Amino acid sequence: MGKLPVLALRAVLVALLAGSLFVQTVMVPLLAEDLDGLNADYAYLRTPFLVITVLGIVTVQVVLVCVWRLVTMVRRGTVFSHGAFRYVHIVIGAMVAAALLVFALGVVLAPGEAVAPGVVLLLGGVALAILGIALIVLVLRLLLAQAVARDVEATQMQAELSEVI
Repeated sequence: MGKLPVLALRAVLVALLAGSLFVQTVMVPLLAEDLDGLNADYAYLRTPFLVITVLGIVTVQVVLVCVWRLVTMVRRGTVFSHGAFRYVHIVIGAMVAAALLVFALGVVLAPGEAVAPGVVLLLGGVALAILGIALIVLVLRLLLAQAVARDVEATQMQAELSEVI
């Protein structure tokens, strides 16, 4: 992978991580203040909504850090190793956790009339989409496993060939 794509991806990752930290440290407290003024009928939504929001941001940050580590491995030429699987597994786990958090938000908002039923349905669709992305990453993990196996096999064959010569 060339220097320019790696540099561009790292710039995007830094911007996303900085944005998520800004949202976590500035916007969530402001949201908490806004939710203090909720009607008494909906005050029970404040804490679960804030917890789900913060945990959702954490899942995004975990994915960003793991992608950074994988890009570093690509740059060094070590991505086709067993060490890459750790980061891929963490990404898959974080995406599944994010999908569960979005689903939980839908469950929290479903009773009563805090939001329209269509919003709850949209949250279910978003959770399904996130699970779909996790499945895509799982398929890519299987491709990585095949590439690692082929790389190990090629290394063994090269060693055998070197012994013969």
